[in-house]
Amino acid sequence: MQKTFLLLLIICSVQFTNAQQLRKSADSLRLAGEIPELSYAILSSDSVLVTNTLGFHRSTLKRDDTKALPGDFMHLGSNTKAITGFIAAYLVEQRKISWTAKLFALFPEWKAVANPDYYEITLADLLSHRARIKPFTSGPEFQELPKFAGTKSSQRKLFSYYLLGHEAIVENNEAYNYSNAGYSIAALMLEQASGKTWEDLVEEVLGKKLHLKYKFGWPNRTDRNQPAGHWMEEKALTPLDSNTTYNLNMIEPAGDISMPLADYVKFIQMNLAGLEGKPGLLKPQTINYLHYGHPGYAIGWLNTNTVEKHSSEHAGSAGTFYCYTLINKDKNLAYVIMANSATDKALNSIFKLLDKMVRSVE
Repeated sequence: MQKTFLLLLIICSVQFTNAQQLRKSADSLRLAGEIPELSYAILSSDSVLVTNTLGFHRSTLKRDDTKALPGDFMHLGSNTKAITGFIAAYLVEQRKISWTAKLFALFPEWKAVANPDYYEITLADLLSHRARIKPFTSGPEFQELPKFAGTKSSQRKLFSYYLLGHEAIVENNEAYNYSNAGYSIAALMLEQASGKTWEDLVEEVLGKKLHLKYKFGWPNRTDRNQPAGHWMEEKALTPLDSNTTYNLNMIEPAGDISMPLADYVKFIQMNLAGLEGKPGLLKPQTINYLHYGHPGYAIGWLNTNTVEKHSSEHAGSAGTFYCYTLINKDKNLAYVIMANSATDKALNSIFKLLDKMVRSVE
């Protein structure tokens, strides 16, 4: 009994030392990468092994009242896609829609003006980037569009209608073609099938079912005390002001949710638990489909699915924040890193930190 107790003390002491060393390394890398605020976590399906939040909300204001806090919201960018995929799966399990549902079965009146190349696309095609929709991953693509008015949902509907009638399919031999616009069209299908806006569906699933905190848009848009995203202006790292006109309204389902680290970690734990075969809001086989249902890119997740290795990952950034998540199904471990800068220097530090995180537990 005494030997067992001593062994546990030694293990706890080693884990504490590793966590402290990791924190020190993380803060050094944060400074080297000129990242104002950095959060990270290592987790299993049922516990959080390491979690930390370091730095300040803004690069230009470093005071006690602007220090990074564990409850700070950070922008997920394209890691929002996994949430939209999760919501789609929720509706599939409720039999409101199917993965093979065709877009024009829900919008038959659009078919007359649409490009015939899009006639057969399905919900799964859109969410796995196999509908060959134009990417809309850069500013110039949006600048060429007409102005769409109304609510965010209305803007996305007009955007989708325009895109399907005016844009040609992506022509190449790639297995999938990454598209933010494809997720807007998929969200439109979910809205039509459920009778609810995508925003209402997010509240139903994340808010009411899973009891997770979240915001749409930049963290500081409605609360100036939240972290600001940063980008380069005239060779200087500059915080994005809360009243900026830069928004992601038309591609919100593809990349515009913010969450505190702890709440996002709970969402990732739910995915990891499902991959282990544990039931939750979604069935384990549904979670497995989200991560591995299609090779290379499934539903909101890039994947490696071989005899030797089963992992899924995603990175998200709209240029001002960065979020990276890696799930190791084989070892029941996941890693999350969030930052309010996405410069090349910041990314270099983020992936050096990821390597240290992996080494600290594997």
